[in-house]
Amino acid sequence: MAYRVRIFVDFWNFQLSWNEHLGQSRQCDWPKMPLRFVQAAQTSLSKAGITEPLQIEETRVYASYDRGNPAEQKLRGWLTDFLDRQPSFRVFAKQRAGGTISVRCRTCGQAISDCPSCHAPLAGTREKGVDTAIVTDLLSLAWENAYEIAILVTSDADMIPCVERLQEKGFKVINATWAGRGHQLAQVCWASFNTLEVADQFIR
Repeated sequence: MAYRVRIFVDFWNFQLSWNEHLGQSRQCDWPKMPLRFVQAAQTSLSKAGITEPLQIEETRVYASYDRGNPAEQKLRGWLTDFLDRQPSFRVFAKQRAGGTISVRCRTCGQAISDCPSCHAPLAGTREKGVDTAIVTDLLSLAWENAYEIAILVTSDADMIPCVERLQEKGFKVINATWAGRGHQLAQVCWASFNTLEVADQFIR
């Protein structure tokens, strides 16, 4: 009997790591990614003597965007109009919360809330709810018995408590990680593989 697999992707965590390791000129062919990740997970299972095949149920991509940024508005369109329509993909795109910010000097401790040049208020955005959404879905879908194996595509150590709880209940979490990132998360997962070692199979 095949093991059912769901893939959980922190979009920005993955994309920024991709850019750092492979450069922005070598683009990810996202529709090809799930199969390559499942094949890498199958290799990990085989090393432990598990030979049952893996079956992709769903690839869940969690992203945030800045509504005031034209480039990220274009990204949102790609996520919802293209990627969300690909086989196995389901995209969750959330607008980042914005507002004024202050920056504190590490030397003197002075807080600056206005631009020193034009005196306009400093504005920023923060990611809203992406980590929480991933954790919630990992747990709720496990509760619904919707998968046996999760492939977790992130290096975020905040996922560790969730992963530990899932594995206490018999679910296997396999981490798609990057060299030099996310050692703590990879260590607690049932298995992990280096994304860079399989990335050449889905470069566009």
